[in-house]
Amino acid sequence: MAAPALLPGLGRLFEMPATLVHVSRAYSKPQAFTEVLQLPKRQLTKFVFPLQELQRHLLSDSSSDLHLKTFDPSLEDIARAESFFTATAWNRIEYLSSAVHLDHAPDLPRPEVCFIGRSNVGKSSLIKALFSLAPEVEVRVSKKPGHTKKMNFFKVGKYFTLVDMPGYGYRAPEDFVDMVETYLKERKNLMRTFLLVDSVVGIQKADSIAIEMCEELALPYAMVLTKIDKSSMGHLLKQVLQIQKFVNTKTQGCFPQLFPVSAVTYSGIHLLRCFIANITGHLKT
Repeated sequence: MAAPALLPGLGRLFEMPATLVHVSRAYSKPQAFTEVLQLPKRQLTKFVFPLQELQRHLLSDSSSDLHLKTFDPSLEDIARAESFFTATAWNRIEYLSSAVHLDHAPDLPRPEVCFIGRSNVGKSSLIKALFSLAPEVEVRVSKKPGHTKKMNFFKVGKYFTLVDMPGYGYRAPEDFVDMVETYLKERKNLMRTFLLVDSVVGIQKADSIAIEMCEELALPYAMVLTKIDKSSMGHLLKQVLQIQKFVNTKTQGCFPQLFPVSAVTYSGIHLLRCFIANITGHLKT
């Protein structure tokens, strides 16, 4: 599969700070979607649909490689999805419990999604950003890799459960494989696994092992690219294209569209919330 063609002059982007960062620095705090909708159209697109900003730097006959429209909700859909992540007296969002083994996990009938990723990929920071409209929910974020040692379960109203899994790789729990593989294999209400990849360094060896596990278990999963605020636009585009090519040619169970996000600038967070609401059956787009 040939590499997608880039627009002339893209090389200069490899030295430029990321445009996505410039757009979002002023919005590096939780934003209700009603506020986001007040942005000028170009800024709104960059903030809500970061892949579309990257697509601008590809030739038109190559842009389809990014699968921009596989999940293509309207702004109204995204606004509706926000209500599921907003804590109110009628929509309680809270930490439930932690478990080392599946038989200690809460037995809940509602749909479930889980987040897994390499240590220091920014998993807890991402979950904290997803829950930014429920500030009382405590998601512990540590500067030390490998902080999460158990499966942490969060109740999102009556709608679904979100699970923060231990990180793999550096300082992973000794029983990580048994814990995670058993959960992924036997959790009946698991709707989707979100596999986080650091967009700065791309897919690493430990990520490949996790991907193989998802493929062998025939799990539906999606890749979330974290830390998109850390790179120049050119470097980010290069990584996204490489990861997209991997998904297109090396995977069967991975959702074809990538989800680039930043837990610092909140770019891509609203779209990811909408996707979660959709796959758990509460928002049909």
